[in-house]
Amino acid sequence: MTDRSDVLIIGGGIVGLATGYRLLQARPDLRLAVVEKEARLAMHQTGRNSGVIHSPNTYAPGSLKARLCLEGKRDAEAFADAHGIPYERCGELIVALTPDELPRLASIHERAVANGVEGIRVLDPDGMRELEPHAAGLRALQVPGTGIIDWQRFALKLGDEIRDRGGEIRTSAKVSAIERRPDELVVETTAGRFRCRDLISCAGLWSDRVAAMTGDAGAERIVPFRGDYYVLRPEARHLCRTLIYPVPDPRFPFLGVHFTRRVDGEVWAGPNAVLAFAREGYRRLDISPGDLAATLTYPGFVRLARRYLRMGLGEMWRDWSKRAFVGALRRYVPDLRPSDLTGGPSGVRAQALTRDGRLVEDFSIGGSAHVLHVRNAPSPAATASLAIGRHIAELAIERFGL
Repeated sequence: MTDRSDVLIIGGGIVGLATGYRLLQARPDLRLAVVEKEARLAMHQTGRNSGVIHSPNTYAPGSLKARLCLEGKRDAEAFADAHGIPYERCGELIVALTPDELPRLASIHERAVANGVEGIRVLDPDGMRELEPHAAGLRALQVPGTGIIDWQRFALKLGDEIRDRGGEIRTSAKVSAIERRPDELVVETTAGRFRCRDLISCAGLWSDRVAAMTGDAGAERIVPFRGDYYVLRPEARHLCRTLIYPVPDPRFPFLGVHFTRRVDGEVWAGPNAVLAFAREGYRRLDISPGDLAATLTYPGFVRLARRYLRMGLGEMWRDWSKRAFVGALRRYVPDLRPSDLTGGPSGVRAQALTRDGRLVEDFSIGGSAHVLHVRNAPSPAATASLAIGRHIAELAIERFGL
């Protein structure tokens, strides 16, 4: 066995690393270790997201997500400034295309103001064209503080900070079992056994299964949804200067396609949202029979699929048909042509789902004796990561008596 840690964190994504960083800030003498199953840190949701520093525009006022997104955005920008990580406040447009979307756009405006978003403006078509000459729409909200960054680079710097503060990070350490003993927990991994007094799980796509290893599976289950992007060719990047987002439709569980400028100059278009046939299934034909069977037999997914069957079929068609995908994108940028796009990256979103088929929208953190679990941390978890980490650190200090 390795030396015993005071706190062991499972998961080397941005939330796990931010939690370790915040704990060592608050308790410098803490013996802390992070275990990550991959050979490198931040390889999954952190390294495969769109790279946006979100503003809390659409989240319910008073929710944990709204509060931690606002706090986390400020903290992330300050951390990036302090460590020389490039980012840019390029701003975003939330675009209403049809008259029935205008009341929802007004509601987003109210939520954004209630959540503390500053500088937000309502634009008519002429105002929109000043910022995005190629964008269509009846009206838009401009959110100037929304930004772009490389979240994987950000997470790797958090890992450096943990090491510099005396923490240990072990990669290639996939957790296979967790044993509770009277005065400690023993975590079995492919890199050996790790002993700790207290445990924090930030396992992302595997969060429910790691929680089950502790005997505290909880009420939610993770269902993986894959999102695929196209990338604008360099000669077409002028079609999007900032970020172009749709007005969310409350009838559907996901946002829909949009345009995202990247900090490296690329422009991504998408994503769709389809069921992933494996928890780390980044390609259409990546299939894990065990993962797929667990999803299809979970009552919550069956209820969700029945409720959104028509939308789900449309997403699957767009997944296979570039023409259909481009058609959805051209509603926002009519000058876009199929030849402007080339195949891009994909990611898998870990979405917690309740047994009655409800998507868990807010961040969800639970626990049992000597254990804390991050059960649900969807977007904007990267933006909020330092605030989530501070929140978990405060919970751990109180719960574990650190």
